[in-house]
Amino acid sequence: MKQKIILLVEDNPDDIALTLRALKKSNIVNEIIVARDGVEALDLLLGEKPVTPALILLDLKLPKIDGFEVLKRLRADNRTELLPVVILTSSKEELDILNGYKLGANSYIHKPVDFEQFINAMQNLGLYWLVLNEPPPLE
Repeated sequence: MKQKIILLVEDNPDDIALTLRALKKSNIVNEIIVARDGVEALDLLLGEKPVTPALILLDLKLPKIDGFEVLKRLRADNRTELLPVVILTSSKEELDILNGYKLGANSYIHKPVDFEQFINAMQNLGLYWLVLNEPPPLE
């Protein structure tokens, strides 16, 4: 069985390191590809040699193209419209949460400040999206 890939779309080096560390401590051993801005994420997902991750962890505040626009473009393309996208961000703004869901996010997670809480969130996220969830068949 092919290993499920996680695409982490995050520009902050500290948040990248923290997320990778939390995933590792949560015993999530999937391959993780990091895109550091919206353009890189869209190129990975919609470019000439597209990646099809089992899960996309998407920050909202990204350089070049923000997370909302990335989500909008993913949902507009039949190759990526059904991919699970979890917004993983520091924003607790109600408008951001509402816009994320309106644009087709499958989940919205606020990044906990406490590392132990963050590890717990990553464990639950990994268990649900990579083990329990039955993804739609991709054509």
